[in-house]
Amino acid sequence: MTLQKAEAPTLAIAGVSHRYGARPALVDVSFSVAPSTFTVLLGLNGAGKSTLFSLITRLYGVQRGQIRIFGHDIAHAASEALRRVGVVFQPRTLDLDLTVMQNLTYHCALHGIGKRDGRARAAEVLQGIALSERSNDKVRNLSGGQMRQVEIARALLHRPRLLLLDEPTVGLDIKSRALILSHVRGMIGEGVSALWATHLIDEVAPSDDVVVLHQGRVLAHGTAARILEIAKAPDIRTAFIALTQVDEAVSETS
Repeated sequence: MTLQKAEAPTLAIAGVSHRYGARPALVDVSFSVAPSTFTVLLGLNGAGKSTLFSLITRLYGVQRGQIRIFGHDIAHAASEALRRVGVVFQPRTLDLDLTVMQNLTYHCALHGIGKRDGRARAAEVLQGIALSERSNDKVRNLSGGQMRQVEIARALLHRPRLLLLDEPTVGLDIKSRALILSHVRGMIGEGVSALWATHLIDEVAPSDDVVVLHQGRVLAHGTAARILEIAKAPDIRTAFIALTQVDEAVSETS
């Protein structure tokens, strides 16, 4: 009988710690994102989510621990690892004075995608988010939800297999949030993995893999059902409150 080799994690984070001077931002963080999964990094503002994203994308150097993307250690093979990653950061990064199409084709050029292919890819992703008719509009004339959709579309232009989204729905209305969530979840069946960082508990679905991050530490990791089991709670909101309150109580007595 031939044994099949297990597929490596899309993203593997092992023992990662980070400090800003004397202040710890992340403490021995370890978890992985499996291929073709939607993983929610759930934590309050200040939990360390953005710091972790900055480490994964090499905006900051890893002080301690290891981060591997598709098996490549980002400390030694960053280009090979990150070429298959699409990122949507929390701050808006579109050029407001360029059109939607100009923003997208500029991003294509940065990835070495030719002009003709770049326009074709841009048209394709805009059709996927139902914004083809806004391609020649300046970004400043879009709604907040539409800007976010364009940023996600931009992250898909080089056809990544891992999407990193840091609080992508903050400040959006309920309809826009639901639309963006649905769009990203829809890509998971197409061989894409997503790490979705949020403090909004209602964005967690029963089928999600969930990492609870609090004060720089991973308190729990598993399916949503597993998180409920660990916290002995009836729902994710109650589980999150129970886990984080216990962690704070332990920190105060240690």
